[in-house]
Amino acid sequence: MYLFLLAFWFLLNGKFTIELCIFGIALTAAMAVLMYALFQYTPKTEVKVLSKVPLFVCYVFVLIWEIVKANIGMTGYILNKNKPADPTLVTFESGLKTKFGVFILANSITLTPGTITVKTDGSRLTVHCLTRSMLDTSDNGTFIKWIKRLEGTK
Repeated sequence: MYLFLLAFWFLLNGKFTIELCIFGIALTAAMAVLMYALFQYTPKTEVKVLSKVPLFVCYVFVLIWEIVKANIGMTGYILNKNKPADPTLVTFESGLKTKFGVFILANSITLTPGTITVKTDGSRLTVHCLTRSMLDTSDNGTFIKWIKRLEGTK
């Protein structure tokens, strides 16, 4: 984290002088110590987070693909007046273990057209969707499967 903060410091300054270098080293060291003290953010945690970056990048591409598919599906509902819409609230247990995993799932659902996360309670989510078929709540659902990989539980 320290090196990232230091690189960010130099990027924001736009120039490199000895004074800025010394001040940047001291400031980023203080920030790193503060993060370690306040958030229990250790180098071990940092290595664990960095090891998940490739998986998270893959998840972003999966999310984009699901958004594209949902947009195509919603276009079908908009253009075809004979397609029945049956708005409903669905409550389901996601089986995710971390608050961050539930956060990612709730926001991923909200980003896909036709669905919006209304409420979270632990790992239980309540989602409003245009039709029940728009929401895959199974353990093999695309979002849940990938988020469990990110959590390290699958």
